[in-house]
Amino acid sequence: MAEKKQPASGWPLVKGDFHSGDPNNPIAVVTMGSHLDEEGICKAGAAIAGSCKTENLGLEKVIANIIANPNIRFMLCCGTEVKGHLSGQTMKALHKNGVKEGRVVGAEGAIPFIENLKEDAIKRFQEQVELVDIMETEDMGKIKAKIDELKARDPGAFKADPMVVEVKEAAAGAGEEAAGEVVPLSGELALIHARMKVIERMVTDIGYRDRFAAGVYSGKIEGIMIGLIVSFVLLGLIIMG
Repeated sequence: MAEKKQPASGWPLVKGDFHSGDPNNPIAVVTMGSHLDEEGICKAGAAIAGSCKTENLGLEKVIANIIANPNIRFMLCCGTEVKGHLSGQTMKALHKNGVKEGRVVGAEGAIPFIENLKEDAIKRFQEQVELVDIMETEDMGKIKAKIDELKARDPGAFKADPMVVEVKEAAAGAGEEAAGEVVPLSGELALIHARMKVIERMVTDIGYRDRFAAGVYSGKIEGIMIGLIVSFVLLGLIIMG
Protein backbone atom coordinates (compact mmCIF):
# COMPACT_ATOMS: atom_id res chain seq x y z
CA MET A 1 0.00 0.00 0.00
CA ALA A 2 1.29 3.48 -0.90
CA GLU A 3 2.62 5.49 2.03
CA LYS A 4 0.54 8.52 3.01
CA LYS A 5 1.15 11.71 5.00
CA GLN A 6 -1.02 14.05 6.99
CA PRO A 7 -1.92 17.17 4.95
CA ALA A 8 -1.57 20.64 6.44
CA SER A 9 -4.08 21.25 9.24
CA GLY A 10 -7.40 22.46 7.89
CA TRP A 11 -6.73 21.28 4.33
CA PRO A 12 -7.86 22.50 1.83
CA LEU A 13 -6.41 25.77 3.08
CA VAL A 14 -7.48 28.17 0.33
CA LYS A 15 -11.15 28.69 -0.43
CA GLY A 16 -12.37 28.51 -3.98
CA ASP A 17 -14.76 26.92 -6.45
CA PHE A 18 -14.07 23.26 -5.68
CA HIS A 19 -15.22 20.13 -3.85
CA SER A 20 -12.84 18.16 -1.63
CA GLY A 21 -12.77 14.42 -1.10
CA ASP A 22 -10.46 11.94 0.64
CA PRO A 23 -7.15 13.79 1.26
CA ASN A 24 -5.29 10.49 0.90
CA ASN A 25 -6.27 10.26 -2.76
CA PRO A 26 -3.39 11.08 -5.15
CA ILE A 27 -5.24 13.18 -7.73
CA ALA A 28 -6.35 16.80 -8.01
CA VAL A 29 -8.78 17.36 -10.89
CA VAL A 30 -8.95 20.85 -12.41
CA THR A 31 -11.92 21.38 -14.73
CA MET A 32 -10.75 24.84 -15.92
CA GLY A 33 -13.75 26.69 -17.40
CA SER A 34 -16.22 23.82 -17.01
CA HIS A 35 -18.56 23.13 -14.11
CA LEU A 36 -18.75 19.35 -13.87
CA ASP A 37 -19.90 16.98 -11.15
CA GLU A 38 -17.02 17.74 -8.76
CA GLU A 39 -18.58 15.70 -5.97
CA GLY A 40 -18.85 12.71 -8.30
CA ILE A 41 -15.24 13.19 -9.38
CA CYS A 42 -14.10 13.14 -5.76
CA LYS A 43 -16.14 10.02 -5.07
CA ALA A 44 -14.38 8.43 -8.05
CA GLY A 45 -11.02 8.96 -6.35
CA ALA A 46 -9.93 12.61 -6.50
CA ALA A 47 -8.70 14.42 -3.41
CA ILE A 48 -10.04 17.71 -4.74
CA ALA A 49 -11.86 18.82 -7.90
CA GLY A 50 -12.94 22.19 -9.20
CA SER A 51 -12.63 24.86 -11.87
CA CYS A 52 -9.87 27.40 -12.49
CA LYS A 53 -10.93 30.36 -14.59
CA THR A 54 -8.06 32.82 -14.17
CA GLU A 55 -4.40 32.51 -15.12
CA ASN A 56 -3.11 34.31 -12.03
CA LEU A 57 -4.96 34.07 -8.70
CA GLY A 58 -6.90 31.00 -9.83
CA LEU A 59 -3.69 29.09 -10.55
CA GLU A 60 -2.18 30.22 -7.28
CA LYS A 61 -5.12 28.84 -5.30
CA VAL A 62 -4.93 25.46 -7.04
CA ILE A 63 -1.19 25.17 -6.47
CA ALA A 64 -1.41 26.29 -2.83
CA ASN A 65 -3.92 23.55 -2.03
CA ILE A 66 -1.91 20.92 -3.89
CA ILE A 67 1.44 21.56 -2.18
CA ALA A 68 -0.29 21.64 1.22
CA ASN A 69 -1.17 17.95 0.68
CA PRO A 70 1.83 15.70 -0.13
CA ASN A 71 -0.52 12.83 -1.02
CA ILE A 72 -1.51 14.57 -4.27
CA ARG A 73 0.86 13.32 -6.97
CA PHE A 74 -1.16 13.96 -10.13
CA MET A 75 -2.99 17.00 -11.46
CA LEU A 76 -5.57 16.04 -14.06
CA CYS A 77 -6.48 18.97 -16.33
CA CYS A 78 -9.80 18.57 -18.13
CA GLY A 79 -12.81 20.66 -19.15
CA THR A 80 -12.91 23.58 -21.57
CA GLU A 81 -10.36 26.36 -21.90
CA VAL A 82 -11.26 29.85 -20.66
CA LYS A 83 -11.38 32.42 -23.45
CA GLY A 84 -8.93 35.28 -22.99
CA HIS A 85 -7.40 33.89 -19.80
CA LEU A 86 -6.27 30.48 -21.15
CA SER A 87 -5.87 29.16 -17.61
CA GLY A 88 -5.30 25.62 -18.86
CA GLN A 89 -2.46 26.58 -21.21
CA THR A 90 -0.98 28.81 -18.51
CA MET A 91 -1.10 26.01 -15.94
CA LYS A 92 0.76 23.68 -18.30
CA ALA A 93 3.33 26.38 -19.08
CA LEU A 94 3.86 27.05 -15.37
CA HIS A 95 4.39 23.38 -14.60
CA LYS A 96 6.85 22.98 -17.48
CA ASN A 97 8.69 26.31 -17.52
CA GLY A 98 8.15 28.08 -14.21
CA VAL A 99 8.12 31.85 -13.74
CA LYS A 100 10.53 34.61 -14.75
CA GLU A 101 10.20 38.13 -13.35
CA GLY A 102 6.71 37.35 -12.12
CA ARG A 103 5.37 36.11 -15.46
CA VAL A 104 4.70 32.48 -16.39
CA VAL A 105 7.23 31.53 -19.05
CA GLY A 106 5.54 30.54 -22.30
CA ALA A 107 2.03 31.49 -21.11
CA GLU A 108 -0.39 32.76 -23.73
CA GLY A 109 -3.05 34.02 -21.32
CA ALA A 110 -3.75 37.73 -20.96
CA ILE A 111 -2.48 38.27 -17.39
CA PRO A 112 -0.22 35.33 -16.44
CA PHE A 113 1.45 37.11 -13.51
CA ILE A 114 2.18 35.14 -10.32
CA GLU A 115 2.44 37.29 -7.18
CA ASN A 116 1.72 35.00 -4.21
CA LEU A 117 3.96 32.04 -5.00
CA LYS A 118 7.71 32.20 -4.51
CA GLU A 119 10.21 30.14 -6.45
CA ASP A 120 10.36 27.38 -3.85
CA ALA A 121 6.57 26.89 -3.96
CA ILE A 122 6.57 26.68 -7.76
CA LYS A 123 9.47 24.23 -7.73
CA ARG A 124 7.64 22.12 -5.12
CA PHE A 125 4.54 22.05 -7.36
CA GLN A 126 6.62 20.98 -10.37
CA GLU A 127 8.32 18.20 -8.44
CA GLN A 128 5.33 16.95 -6.47
CA VAL A 129 2.79 16.39 -9.23
CA GLU A 130 2.71 14.95 -12.70
CA LEU A 131 0.46 17.01 -14.95
CA VAL A 132 -1.96 14.88 -16.98
CA ASP A 133 -3.64 16.73 -19.85
CA ILE A 134 -7.05 15.72 -21.19
CA MET A 135 -8.20 19.29 -21.80
CA GLU A 136 -11.50 19.82 -23.66
CA THR A 137 -12.82 16.57 -22.17
CA GLU A 138 -16.05 16.91 -20.20
CA ASP A 139 -17.12 13.28 -20.49
CA MET A 140 -17.42 11.94 -16.95
CA GLY A 141 -16.78 8.39 -18.09
CA LYS A 142 -13.41 9.36 -19.60
CA ILE A 143 -12.48 11.47 -16.58
CA LYS A 144 -13.28 8.67 -14.12
CA ALA A 145 -11.39 6.15 -16.27
CA LYS A 146 -8.31 8.38 -16.15
CA ILE A 147 -8.70 8.72 -12.36
CA ASP A 148 -8.74 4.91 -12.04
CA GLU A 149 -5.60 4.72 -14.19
CA LEU A 150 -3.77 7.28 -12.07
CA LYS A 151 -4.86 5.71 -8.77
CA ALA A 152 -3.27 2.47 -9.93
CA ARG A 153 0.01 4.40 -10.41
CA ASP A 154 -0.05 6.08 -6.98
CA PRO A 155 3.62 6.41 -5.91
CA GLY A 156 2.72 7.41 -2.36
CA ALA A 157 3.13 10.73 -0.60
CA PHE A 158 5.74 13.24 -1.72
CA LYS A 159 8.90 13.01 0.40
CA ALA A 160 8.64 16.53 1.88
CA ASP A 161 6.17 17.78 4.48
CA PRO A 162 3.17 19.92 3.53
CA MET A 163 4.10 23.40 2.29
CA VAL A 164 1.82 26.20 3.41
CA VAL A 165 1.68 29.44 1.41
CA GLU A 166 -0.59 32.44 1.82
CA VAL A 167 -2.66 33.48 -1.17
CA LYS A 168 -3.90 37.03 -0.75
CA GLU A 169 -7.34 37.70 -2.15
CA ALA A 170 -7.58 40.41 -4.78
CA ALA A 171 -10.42 42.89 -5.03
CA ALA A 172 -13.38 41.81 -7.15
CA GLY A 173 -13.07 42.54 -10.86
CA ALA A 174 -10.02 42.60 -13.10
CA GLY A 175 -10.79 39.00 -13.95
CA GLU A 176 -9.54 37.71 -10.61
CA GLU A 177 -11.21 35.57 -7.98
CA ALA A 178 -12.58 37.21 -4.84
CA ALA A 179 -14.60 35.69 -2.01
CA GLY A 180 -14.59 32.35 -3.82
CA GLU A 181 -16.28 33.74 -6.93
CA VAL A 182 -14.81 34.40 -10.36
CA VAL A 183 -15.49 37.30 -12.65
CA PRO A 184 -13.84 36.37 -15.97
CA LEU A 185 -12.82 39.14 -18.33
CA SER A 186 -13.70 39.26 -21.98
CA GLY A 187 -10.75 38.56 -24.24
CA GLU A 188 -10.53 42.25 -25.21
CA LEU A 189 -10.63 43.57 -21.64
CA ALA A 190 -8.13 40.96 -20.49
CA LEU A 191 -5.77 42.08 -23.24
CA ILE A 192 -6.09 45.71 -22.10
CA HIS A 193 -5.23 44.74 -18.53
CA ALA A 194 -2.25 42.73 -19.74
CA ARG A 195 -0.93 45.67 -21.76
CA MET A 196 -1.42 48.00 -18.78
CA LYS A 197 0.64 45.61 -16.67
CA VAL A 198 3.42 45.58 -19.26
CA ILE A 199 3.34 49.38 -19.55
CA GLU A 200 3.59 49.67 -15.76
CA ARG A 201 6.70 47.51 -15.78
CA MET A 202 8.17 49.52 -18.67
CA VAL A 203 7.56 52.83 -16.87
CA THR A 204 9.29 51.48 -13.76
CA ASP A 205 12.24 50.36 -15.87
CA ILE A 206 12.44 53.77 -17.58
CA GLY A 207 12.52 55.43 -14.16
CA TYR A 208 15.51 53.32 -13.17
CA ARG A 209 17.27 54.16 -16.44
CA ASP A 210 16.59 57.89 -16.02
CA ARG A 211 18.02 57.89 -12.50
CA PHE A 212 21.11 56.07 -13.74
CA ALA A 213 21.55 58.50 -16.63
CA ALA A 214 21.13 61.47 -14.29
CA GLY A 215 23.82 60.05 -12.04
CA VAL A 216 26.20 59.56 -14.96
CA TYR A 217 25.54 63.12 -16.24
CA SER A 218 26.06 64.56 -12.77
CA GLY A 219 29.33 62.67 -12.49
CA LYS A 220 30.52 64.04 -15.84
CA ILE A 221 29.76 67.67 -14.85
CA GLU A 222 31.52 67.19 -11.53
CA GLY A 223 34.55 65.75 -13.29
CA ILE A 224 34.73 68.67 -15.74
CA MET A 225 34.54 71.22 -12.91
CA ILE A 226 37.29 69.49 -10.95
CA GLY A 227 39.43 69.37 -14.09
CA LEU A 228 38.95 73.12 -14.72
CA ILE A 229 39.81 74.00 -11.11
CA VAL A 230 42.97 71.90 -11.21
CA SER A 231 43.94 73.49 -14.55
CA PHE A 232 43.46 77.02 -13.20
CA VAL A 233 45.52 76.20 -10.10
CA LEU A 234 48.36 74.80 -12.19
CA LEU A 235 48.21 77.77 -14.55
CA GLY A 236 48.38 80.18 -11.58
CA LEU A 237 51.38 78.37 -10.17
CA ILE A 238 53.16 78.59 -13.51
CA ILE A 239 52.49 82.34 -13.81
CA MET A 240 53.61 82.99 -10.24
CA GLY A 241 56.72 80.96 -10.78
